[in-house]
Amino acid sequence: MTYPRSQQGELAKFSAELSFGLDPFQRNACAALEEGHSVLVCAPTGAGKTVVGEFAVHLALAGGGKCFYTTPIKALSNQKFADLTERYGRDSVGLLTGDQSINPGAPVVVMTTEVLRNMLYASSDTLATLSHVVMDEVHYLADRFRGAVWEEVILHLPPDVRLVSLSATVSNAEEFGAWMETVRGDTTVVVDETRPVPLWQHIMVGRRMFDLFDTDSTDQRVVVDGDLVRFIRQREAEDRMNGFGGPRHGRGGPRRFFRPLPRPEVLAKLDDEGLLPAITFIFSRAGCDGALAQCLRSRLDLSRPEDREEIDRIIDKHTGDLPKSDLEVLGYWDWREAMHRGIAAHHAGMLPAFRHTVEELFLRGYVRAVFATETLALGINMPARTVVLERLVKFNGESHAELTPGEYTQLTGRAGRRGIDVEGHAVVLWQPEVDTSAVAGLASTRTFPLRSSFRPGYNMSINLIDRMGADESRALLERSFAQFQADRSVVGLVRGIERNEAALRKLRGQLGGEDGGYLEYIALRERIKQRERQLEQKGRSDRRGAAVTALVSLRRGDVVAIPSGRRAGLAVILEPDASPGDPRPLVLTEDKWAGRVSAADFPVPAETLGHMRLPRRVDHRTARVRRDLASALRDTGISAPGRPRRGKRAPAADDHELATLRRSLRAHPAHTRPDREQKARVGERYNRVLRESETMRQKVAATTNSLARTFDRIVALLTERGFVEDGEVTADGRRLSRIYSESDLLVAECLRRGLWRGLGPAELAGVVSILVYESRQEGGFLGASGPTAPIRRAVASTIGVWDDLRSDEAKHKLPPTREPDLGFVDGVYKWARGDGLAESLLASGDQGSLLSAGDFVRWCRQVIDLLDQIHGSADDPEVAATAAKAVRAIRRGVVAVDAA
Repeated sequence: MTYPRSQQGELAKFSAELSFGLDPFQRNACAALEEGHSVLVCAPTGAGKTVVGEFAVHLALAGGGKCFYTTPIKALSNQKFADLTERYGRDSVGLLTGDQSINPGAPVVVMTTEVLRNMLYASSDTLATLSHVVMDEVHYLADRFRGAVWEEVILHLPPDVRLVSLSATVSNAEEFGAWMETVRGDTTVVVDETRPVPLWQHIMVGRRMFDLFDTDSTDQRVVVDGDLVRFIRQREAEDRMNGFGGPRHGRGGPRRFFRPLPRPEVLAKLDDEGLLPAITFIFSRAGCDGALAQCLRSRLDLSRPEDREEIDRIIDKHTGDLPKSDLEVLGYWDWREAMHRGIAAHHAGMLPAFRHTVEELFLRGYVRAVFATETLALGINMPARTVVLERLVKFNGESHAELTPGEYTQLTGRAGRRGIDVEGHAVVLWQPEVDTSAVAGLASTRTFPLRSSFRPGYNMSINLIDRMGADESRALLERSFAQFQADRSVVGLVRGIERNEAALRKLRGQLGGEDGGYLEYIALRERIKQRERQLEQKGRSDRRGAAVTALVSLRRGDVVAIPSGRRAGLAVILEPDASPGDPRPLVLTEDKWAGRVSAADFPVPAETLGHMRLPRRVDHRTARVRRDLASALRDTGISAPGRPRRGKRAPAADDHELATLRRSLRAHPAHTRPDREQKARVGERYNRVLRESETMRQKVAATTNSLARTFDRIVALLTERGFVEDGEVTADGRRLSRIYSESDLLVAECLRRGLWRGLGPAELAGVVSILVYESRQEGGFLGASGPTAPIRRAVASTIGVWDDLRSDEAKHKLPPTREPDLGFVDGVYKWARGDGLAESLLASGDQGSLLSAGDFVRWCRQVIDLLDQIHGSADDPEVAATAAKAVRAIRRGVVAVDAA
């Protein structure tokens, strides 16, 4: 976009309105933006990246255009809306988050990135005169669940819109910027790795605090503080001497008795050191709540009596509209007591009104210690003087994994308040499993690579086809950052192939060239070697298969012979195992050893040599029982064979193809040449390089156009199901284009088939919940059930469609649509029909684990979001009207208060 002359010098006007001077990176980014470039700004948390976004707002207003300010989560959108409203006034700023629509026609609109993506697909009129888009936390495009939205927006924005991308510090900023340049035109990359407030790293061992790094060391490498290392070694030695680190009698084996310092004492220590306010990151909601409860049981009080009145005013401002009847269920009084004592928890399971109260009280200095999950590190404005990490392992959605350097940097980036603190502090609480060198590695790695998570889905594909046709859609996918990164990896592979081709030409010359005869000869040798390898693998597979079959057939009391190894000799089966893939029966040997054996212990299949009667219950862990059974086994008179019987002839001995190849080799003219072995060694190198090249070519073929291939498979499935016909989107396809859900195609199929017709509002809410709710534990999908017969029928039909869809996805080699989850059906049904919060909570959640009030509200709003989409996309007027009624029925009480 070319700016009018009157805009030159806008940076000077903007700077004059600030209460602080711009840092060099801020000035460079703003200057590039004023010159008409898009900008990518990568800087640490708290460095002031948002100033560049605010300058984009200033430029848009000065030029008579619009600016959209996008964030990854609603809480950030609400926070930015408040900031910009305070600066520019209510008439100039709007908010769109799905839950809320405030002044959407304003020249500056704050929104979640999904809202902007939906606008682009719908070609919304609000995009007219759009001149700037700010994408805050753009590194979120690496998120495997929602990251694709960021790339969709970047690819679809009109070319004359200037894009301001704000990211945490990443190690491949230049790569990301190069891609932005290819898809958005002129893009200036500004990287700043300097924290505005220096960060000191510490380890707390018991009540003692140590610096993590040896700051006096002249070594260029990262060096852990020597006093810290010596103290830990001394403590571990004392534990061993006192018996705390040694074995414990009884079951369980070795066990340490180390107990970390109680949370109240940790906070008291930090308070004594002048390190409050502090955020302690605990990677579970229950852990945060438990830590707060532990502090409430203690005498810890971090607040001042004179602040009580202002704390109450802020609490009442956020929670005054909560129904009084629900306060007890919400744990309101304990929560309020914690605020009065200057301590709090903060996580997504809390009621939004509670969470926002904590945020404001923390910012104002009335709450001085917060126990939080890592979601707080996503950009919410809650900096602290100190960040405490209790553990360096967290659950990543699939398994418990160690923190990455990027996650550690993001979390500790909260420490140090710009303009308030001279320095920030990161404190790791030591436990026996904490390796100080590993902590030093985490703390010294400042950046992490940004990896795209972009993959085409059903809604994205149908919208692309509708807007630009299949061919242009394929071309657009090939312009994504995901394909850009894949293609860059291909460049290295192609170079490797080229190097190998040069080496092959040289080796061919040493072999006498194409007509020298040796190339054909070494090709024969290679084919023989490959065939022998295939037959050997087949032989091993056959032998293992026979051994597995024999083990599966064994029964309790059967006596077998373990043919070789340390356990060679007779053994009796105590517990059979019929697992077809890897059976591991429990045995007792004649030398009193009890344990499990596998197919690897039987080079020849196990054979039943006899049988012995066993007691009904055998406690093989007891030495006396093992001794008596081993004696009985020896007394059976059964003897082990002297040596394993010979197995079948090797497959190679009877293979016709191998025999033919060997005859051809012996008959080849090169076979009798005197330099045969010398040339053969050159030929082996030639074949090795040839195999390497073929492997690299296969990788190139798998990588190139990988997104386009996925897109083609999606189009094939959508065509098969009638959502696309002759390359055009059908009426059913247009309905799918308006559904933005992880289960988008399943929703569209259910609407098309009329499976939800005839349901009441509360019943529809219950059925729809199975497509958005996700249990926090395994086993959320429990079969077709529900509180009413219509719900049970609709749920069963929906699951049937899902099962059919999943089969088609497997056929087309596509990722499966996620499994419906029935854990929220009863709860949202009761709430939508008017039951109280206590009754609805009791009916919600996983087996044995009820939902928190905050999770209940969050899932209610997820259901509302999908019901809104159904209301706007259903062709059936009855279903559309029922969806609208269901939204109104759910949006009451705690669900309606302080929507975020």
